[in-house]
Amino acid sequence: MAHQQQSRAGHIVDAEYLKQIEGARKDLHHLLQNNKKFAPIVLRLAFHDAGTYDAKTKTGGVNGSIRNELNNPPNGGIKNGIDFCEQVKVKHPKVTYADLYQLAGVVAVEVTGGPVIPFIPGRPDALDQQDRGDLPNPNGGSQHLKDIFYRMGLNNRDIVVLSGAHTLGRAHKDISGFDGPFTKDPLKFDNSYYVNLRKGETPGLVQFPTDKVLAEDPDFRKYVQLYAKDEKVFFAHYADSHKKMSELGFHPGHPCCHSKKA
Repeated sequence: MAHQQQSRAGHIVDAEYLKQIEGARKDLHHLLQNNKKFAPIVLRLAFHDAGTYDAKTKTGGVNGSIRNELNNPPNGGIKNGIDFCEQVKVKHPKVTYADLYQLAGVVAVEVTGGPVIPFIPGRPDALDQQDRGDLPNPNGGSQHLKDIFYRMGLNNRDIVVLSGAHTLGRAHKDISGFDGPFTKDPLKFDNSYYVNLRKGETPGLVQFPTDKVLAEDPDFRKYVQLYAKDEKVFFAHYADSHKKMSELGFHPGHPCCHSKKA
């Protein structure tokens, strides 16, 4: 009989589900390895699905509901990531959208040269649109970032290291009001984002106000300096914070989870 584990919200993770998760991982790796231009958008998709979490009310988070929330202006352009993931969902239909989007984000970091991020499956899908929490406004200041990330239950180090995801991709004027890449190689995951922050504005590269404050606020600046100097530390801290982000609202190993026989 197959061993099954039931998540906090009732999603069953059994041998067949794990098989489909591994199939989805392999397909995502193949697709993103051959189409790295999609890596930034699926990483953004993972962040935005997680970013609605409210630690006080324990609502929102990684539940796949973003596919029903594309009318939220900060989610502009994310449909491209959802459509990209759909070709994997069709082949592995048992995999929840919540798991698929977070798995895609993990693989996107890996195929672009970033750290390997541990992934535990079992996120259940929300049935409909969820109450959406505010996402960072690129024109916001230091306190804005703290308000958004503290609401999610994240800390100052998480804020700085997760902002390092801007090492991938570019800004689009119709979405953020800015246009251009954040780094010279927007399809390579490295610590150049922090190196650029320490240098200040660089012609041809974009820095949001929310990026610039990382090098200015004393609560953030020490991490910018550390990551600019030591990519290995950045990768280690990023993997830790990304895993934390990818499990907002999902509690693997929660006491009310239980195992049973099929």
